[in-house]
Amino acid sequence: MAREQLGVLNALDAAKTQWYHFTAIVIAGMGFFTDAYDLFCISLVTKLLGRIYYHVEGAPKPGTLPPNVAAAVNGVALVGTLVGQLFFGWLGDKLGRKKVYGITLLLMVVSSIASGLSFGSSTKGVMSTLCFFRFWLGFGIGGDYPLSATIMSEYANKKTRGAFIAAVFAMQGFGILGGGIVGLIVSASFDHAFKAPAYSENAIASTVPQADYVWRMILMFGALPAALTYYWRMKMPETARFTALVAKNAKQAAADMSKVLNVDLEAEEEKVIKMSGSQANSFGLFSKQFLKRHGLHLLGTTTTWFLLDIAFYSQNLFQKDIFSAIGWIPPAASMNAIHEVYKIAKAQTLIALCSTVPGYWFTVALIDVIGRFAIQLMGFFFMTVFMFALAIPYHHWTLKPNRIGFVVMYALTFFFANFGPNATTFVVPAEIFPARLRSTCHGISAAAGKAGAIVGAFGFLYAAQSTNPAKTDAGYPTGIGIRYSLIMLGVINFIGMLFTLLVPEPKGKSLEELTGENADENDEREVQIDPSRTVPI
Repeated sequence: MAREQLGVLNALDAAKTQWYHFTAIVIAGMGFFTDAYDLFCISLVTKLLGRIYYHVEGAPKPGTLPPNVAAAVNGVALVGTLVGQLFFGWLGDKLGRKKVYGITLLLMVVSSIASGLSFGSSTKGVMSTLCFFRFWLGFGIGGDYPLSATIMSEYANKKTRGAFIAAVFAMQGFGILGGGIVGLIVSASFDHAFKAPAYSENAIASTVPQADYVWRMILMFGALPAALTYYWRMKMPETARFTALVAKNAKQAAADMSKVLNVDLEAEEEKVIKMSGSQANSFGLFSKQFLKRHGLHLLGTTTTWFLLDIAFYSQNLFQKDIFSAIGWIPPAASMNAIHEVYKIAKAQTLIALCSTVPGYWFTVALIDVIGRFAIQLMGFFFMTVFMFALAIPYHHWTLKPNRIGFVVMYALTFFFANFGPNATTFVVPAEIFPARLRSTCHGISAAAGKAGAIVGAFGFLYAAQSTNPAKTDAGYPTGIGIRYSLIMLGVINFIGMLFTLLVPEPKGKSLEELTGENADENDEREVQIDPSRTVPI
């Protein structure tokens, strides 16, 4: 038999949508704007870094980053993110969401600025310091994932909780768009101020000395939105669920939420003591009871996020190569260094505007209507379909009359990633695990996602290389080509669809109902999250 819910948590669950909800979305969301900007803006400047630091005298094509350097520059922030997700996820359950939240933001601000100030008297020195600071940038970004999701989940009401958590994550779309726009503004300004010939006309003069400022400015801008929200982040009270259920301080939880909700709430200290003493609220992450109740859920959230991020990050990181292949970005030798940044930024901005951003907001609008499970299954299904539709007749899409069709299909895979598993894999782990393990389990799920991103970022740098040795990028062995890379991604998305069957449906239920935290001590019933689709736990 379920025990009566704590009054303070009941008040949060039943609260009408009001100003503090939107404040929490903006404060948590600006962290996500920064996360996406910082992780994806590197793809705008990797070609420029190759031209500046790896120019080969007399070469027919501009310099490019050697494979090991490209993998490090692209992948090191993802490695940092993975470590940060595990560490700060665990810390958020130990010290509290709010305390750790400020640390992650400061780390992001300092590391963004330091990345742009990467120094060294040699190419190796500059690349090493860039990688060092981008690792710590990723470490801070990693903490933002479990903390933002958990804070929003614990502040939200049960009716619109999915939309609120998804809205925080949707700021990632604006971060990618913001990266493209900043890239456009900076590169257009420098291209206009410092005229340079194309590489094929004059290799040395095509990269003006001022080009070194372009990539630094683009990377450093990521510090601004994060710094602007620091004050408000520090003013947010700790979530009532952490204060009451983990810190066991009923009085503080009631006082904090009375201010937030503008109502008088009673401190139910006896009820908190009873709840904390029950077996349902004491088992740890590595216990048999956790494995029985939440083992399959954790397997579902980790595998689906892992598989999704292989596809999502490999697409983002080799999209500039796809744009080159279909003619959106002219051959590198026909442009100067800064103009190439402009063309890559323009392509990324168009894709973000037409498919990435709308996809996120479709999820926000519909997640509490059709549910997380339906959106995730549908997203994986359509990503599989569009990947195969791009890959199987790949030669057809590369012909000039069909190039726009290719871009439309490519944009649709992004749309269904975001109106699909890219958003839901972030939302669900913040809802289905107990308060004392919520941030940790979200961090584990997110870290599995970043492991997938590393596979996508590192693996597909090599895999997407042409099968023709004459057409590969300098220093790379031949790969399987874009066509077979897309087929592999289609298969990965299909497997993601199968693992989605392990993920429960949390729509419309309170967090304590989902996790069994308000269950009686003697209550050994199975926690059935969706009667129509019960997963034994």
